[in-house]
Order: sequence, then structure tokens, then C-alpha cells
Amino acid sequence: MKKLFVFSILLVAFSAGAFAQPATATANATATIVTPIAIAQVDDMSFGNIGTTGAVGTVSITTAGARAVTGGCYLPAVTGTFNAASFDVTGQANATYTIAINEVSITLSGPGADMTLDTWATDPTPTGTLSGTGTETITVGATLHVGVGQLAGAYASGSPFSITVNYN
Repeated sequence: MKKLFVFSILLVAFSAGAFAQPATATANATATIVTPIAIAQVDDMSFGNIGTTGAVGTVSITTAGARAVTGGCYLPAVTGTFNAASFDVTGQANATYTIAINEVSITLSGPGADMTLDTWATDPTPTGTLSGTGTETITVGATLHVGVGQLAGAYASGSPFSITVNYN
């Protein structure tokens, strides 16, 4: 009986070992470091020369650099320099990225009452795609609010507006 019991234990141990063979697999690890995304200012936003009739009005500049007026503003024959702001973005070729602009009101100060700048627009928006060489240009437009009886003279923002780009 003892021999049968020992034989049974050996048979079970041998059988369990035969069916419980270990299995092994392997895998490699990879990583890709992308070119850091960067943005650089190219052109400031400029509304050019603006005429006023003494009433409240606005001057908008589009992302394409075109101007439009409302209310008591008009565009004189001597236009001055006007353009949308522009920024060059560089990074990983063909990568997509988001664009965020601080959509706060910016104040332009000068010889008269302060004027505000708001209603931001970017092109592209709200995302961009870098070219095959890893570049793209973003243009920014906005609306300038001109007050009643705005005094003649040069006005400028006391602080710049910011634009942020980030890979998707």
C-alpha cells in the first residue's frame, strides 16, 4: 500500500510537471522624442490711421489684415501701416497643435482716453497643423473700441497680448 501511495504521488508530481511548463515572451521598448514646439512673434498688430466723427465706433482688423469700421470711425485716405499680428510656429513636421490667445481686453493708452482691444481671432483656429518642414504662420486679428471724442495721437498697449501653442 505504501508503494502504491508513493507511486501515486510520483505520478501526480511527474504529470503536474509535464503540463505546467513555463512560457516566456519578450518585448522591446521604444520612444520617440519630438521636436519641441516653439512660437516667435513676427509682426505686431497695427490698426493704421483712424478717423473719428466724435461718436463711439470700432475698427476691426481681420486675420488677413483687412480693416472694417463701425459707428463714428472712418478710414482716411492716408491709411498708415495696418496689419494683423503674426507669429511663426515651429516644431515636429505634420504635427497638430492647439492655439490659445489670452482673450482679455487689452488697453491702448495715449494722449486721450484709453481704448480697449478685444474680440480676438486667429488663423488657423482653434488648431493648426505644421507643414512637412515643421512650420506654420498664425495671424491674429481683433477689434479696437474708439471712444467719443477720442483725442488725436499715437496709442499703444501697455502690455502685450500672449498666444500659446501646444501639441495635441
